Amino acid sequence: MESSESLRNKCAACYRQFNRLDHLVDHMRTSYHSVHEPTCGICKKHCRSFESLREHLIGPLPKVECEKIFSVRGCNLCLDIFSSPNALRVHRGTCQLSRGIVGGLVSRMASLGIQDELNSGTRGSKVVALGCKMVGGGTDGSLDLCARVCLIDEHENIIFHAYVKPQIPVTNYRYESTGIRPEFLRDAMLVKQVQRKIQDFLCNGEPIWKIRSRGGKARILVGHGLDHDLDCLQIEYPTLMMRDTAKYPPLMKTSKLSNSLKYLTQAYLGYEIQTGMQDPYEDCVATMRLYMRMRNQNHGMEDYPLASDPQNRNNFASWRQNELERMAPEEMLQISRSDYNCWCLDTKESP
Repeated sequence: MESSESLRNKCAACYRQFNRLDHLVDHMRTSYHSVHEPTCGICKKHCRSFESLREHLIGPLPKVECEKIFSVRGCNLCLDIFSSPNALRVHRGTCQLSRGIVGGLVSRMASLGIQDELNSGTRGSKVVALGCKMVGGGTDGSLDLCARVCLIDEHENIIFHAYVKPQIPVTNYRYESTGIRPEFLRDAMLVKQVQRKIQDFLCNGEPIWKIRSRGGKARILVGHGLDHDLDCLQIEYPTLMMRDTAKYPPLMKTSKLSNSLKYLTQAYLGYEIQTGMQDPYEDCVATMRLYMRMRNQNHGMEDYPLASDPQNRNNFASWRQNELERMAPEEMLQISRSDYNCWCLDTKESP
């Protein structure tokens, strides 16, 4: 049985124990615990990422009580806990996704009838996913050059799909993984043409310098390693409108190390991608599904959800130290806010 003093020095989110109350305050000041963190459905422990939560539930050294319940009523994909094994079986029918039809890739690529004009039927899309496939340039073929690009909407409909003619000679077509041959790029669109089409579509008539996170016309862009893809396409787009599965804290391996898209798809969607010749459409679908799964999480909503919001900047200010030390751990958790933009906030109505 824990003493009242030890409970007072215990973090109400991650359950870390501290010898002194001021150490707990320092911890809360830098941990950015919030309702948006992945949380164990059994003991309610907050974890920084889903990888940490997975370790807590089914890792090499899981919490025994949680592992026991999770093994009977827990989903190994979304890591949610259900009321009964039967409820879990019903849930798995929707949580376990399939790869879908990506077959016939080579024959489809051999036909240059790829959709290289923007699909007018998708003009109303607020969220789109981007995927690219790279060939190699430079003397050793290690320089990434975008040779194929795909853009889809949130319903997985293709908006734009085209081959791209690199600006410098291709020295390695990476055929085993891309399936791209020299003749596919001979009459392909130039990088500048692709860049203009995609950037115009993303901005949706809004000047890039006026784009804001909510309430504007610009579209949310989803992808994996978006900085690299956009750089190869010479596209500039505001970070506040990008949703990158390689950089989203709950999906990362550690605070500085990303998981591969292949791993994320297997672990959280339940199917394999990037086997054999790869299709950018398949990558787009995977990133969009991951985004939608993260966006649809049911978190509590605060008026000012970010630690960086002006209204929250003094929540753990040093001049409040005495006041903070008089608070219960649960009270400190109530005023703690996230240091990243949770994707569930994309469902919040714009003011």
